Amino acid sequence: MRKLLLGFTALTLSMTPALTPALAQDATPVAPKPAGIEADGVPAVPMALVDATRPYMEFRTAAFLDWDPVTRAMLVSTRFGNVAQLHTVAGPGMARRQISFEAEPLGGSYVGNDGTLVVRKDKGGDEFWQLYTLKDGRLTLLTDGKSRNALNAISADGTLIGYSSTRRNGTDGDLYVADPRNPATTRMVAEVKGGGWALADFAPGNQTAVVVNYVSVQKSDLYTLDLASGKMTPIGNHKLAIAHGGAEYAPDGQLWVTSDVGSDFQRLGTLDIKTGKFTPRSPEPKWDVEGFDIAPDGSFIAYVVNEAGISKLKLLDPKTGTVREVTALPKGVIGGMKIAPWGTIGVTVSSAKVPTDAFSVDPATLAVTRWTESETGGLNPAVNVEPELVEVKSFDGEAVSGFLYRPDPAKFPGKRPLIVNIHGGPEGQSTPSFRGRANYLLNELGVAIFYPNVRGSTGYGKRFVSLDNGPFKREDSVKDIGAFLDRLQADPAIDAGRMAVQGGSYGGYMCYASAIRYGAQFKAADCIVAISNFVTFLENTQSYRRDLRRVEYGDERDPKQRAKLLEISPLTSIDKLAIPLLVVTGANDPRVPKSEADQAVAAVRAKGRTAWHLVGLNEGHGFGKKENQDYQFWTELQFWQKNLLGEK
Repeated sequence: MRKLLLGFTALTLSMTPALTPALAQDATPVAPKPAGIEADGVPAVPMALVDATRPYMEFRTAAFLDWDPVTRAMLVSTRFGNVAQLHTVAGPGMARRQISFEAEPLGGSYVGNDGTLVVRKDKGGDEFWQLYTLKDGRLTLLTDGKSRNALNAISADGTLIGYSSTRRNGTDGDLYVADPRNPATTRMVAEVKGGGWALADFAPGNQTAVVVNYVSVQKSDLYTLDLASGKMTPIGNHKLAIAHGGAEYAPDGQLWVTSDVGSDFQRLGTLDIKTGKFTPRSPEPKWDVEGFDIAPDGSFIAYVVNEAGISKLKLLDPKTGTVREVTALPKGVIGGMKIAPWGTIGVTVSSAKVPTDAFSVDPATLAVTRWTESETGGLNPAVNVEPELVEVKSFDGEAVSGFLYRPDPAKFPGKRPLIVNIHGGPEGQSTPSFRGRANYLLNELGVAIFYPNVRGSTGYGKRFVSLDNGPFKREDSVKDIGAFLDRLQADPAIDAGRMAVQGGSYGGYMCYASAIRYGAQFKAADCIVAISNFVTFLENTQSYRRDLRRVEYGDERDPKQRAKLLEISPLTSIDKLAIPLLVVTGANDPRVPKSEADQAVAAVRAKGRTAWHLVGLNEGHGFGKKENQDYQFWTELQFWQKNLLGEK
């Protein structure tokens, strides 16, 4: 199988369109507000702020997606306009040639050796993706134009794609196959219940496939699927809580997977389809194998290990068991890996000093070649600070950690203000990748930033990721923030009197909850696409994902769990939120609906307290359009200047 990696999100940013400044009542020039932005209680953005930050707004990225089987060019996602589009790069250091020209961002992958390109696109961040073929700048629709569709797999011979779709009832992710060259060949091969299903790979010969049903971060069940009859046969004992990651067939028909069987971490190995026995083949005793790809000739397997947030690329010889590590890649985060038909490995790398770029690796020599060197607004990325790992013991003795970025002490001596930025998920992880606009805070304002990985984060084993499960453990992760605050407030270079909190999605819930619990330590809170009430969130999130979220957060239909979910919801204690609040919302968000923000803002304002509200009318779960991202950052800067830095 030619492994799909469409989920690696490219933060591809480019130049701001020319705009004519408006004038405020005091004749101060202000930046025009994008048409897709609604600013409620938010001050206008001064052009002086736009000018001061401009270089930091103009960085680009180039995320590797695939190899063109005809020309051997790289397919990358980058942005020269307002949203990310597909480009090809003919060779290392050569120009990016744009091949898609849509109003919404695209992801894509080649199918077969004839250059057929399948892409996905949604509308305004609603995540109801449709699949298309792209040729000569034109899209040909493969799906129904209405349901949510996720491209899962491509057969080794390129004649079939496999995808999940909610077209039957809007909720369940049934499985479909098609030859993308002929949309009329589309057919359902399995009717299922639930939103976590995917056709992971086609077996050689395309008679059967391996299917995964994602139940939770701790449990994902595998099946073999007969594509003719639709019969699914479980692989192994599904009564056991086993998490499988990737699943891919080697050319000889052996099924390779990542699995936590017999380990706290995901290991790479082979899975016997008949007995369900997993045989680990990667030697790492600790840390997760995050992803892998098998060379088309089966001669090696490339896999990525997550070592406390740092990615390591390794090559396994499946015959001898020999493992070689690629050491010449920049130290950072690896994503978007795929092996070309001729054997070259393509990857995306992001680090503090690398703004997400495409690289190749020669599997014979392990030599690394950088294909793109993305623009950084004229700034030198080499001056960006590398983070330091901070580890503390939480209230119950549990070890938790995070990454601390400090401003240059020579340029900014003395105690520095700090923003605690909490990741979403909760099955996610803060890693030392490129900081983008946040480098302005570090390099120009002297604001330190801390990215914690509280309990429930991925990357630290299945025991750790389960420590926040359900409503009765949920607030333990909030208590982890308290342990970090104790450590950071004692830091001689941190100003304990100027600290703020920020977070998105589940991190947005953590933002609200931390602002309430630790309001005496924080000066302000910036909560983005955030859960404010777990019950209303679960009732209003899209139906295809509701059951998956109930496994993590709790079931609002159960009276005891409902009561606890209400008790721990920020909205229940919103009268205790006394610090200034900025709320950022996507009007089309299918995950955390806009109503979660509306009710929080209304409740805070009802108490006579400050709540700025920024809404992306053409955005979903986080802003994806550059003009909106820029305006969000400028709004956040004003919020921090006023409420964290104490500027007038």
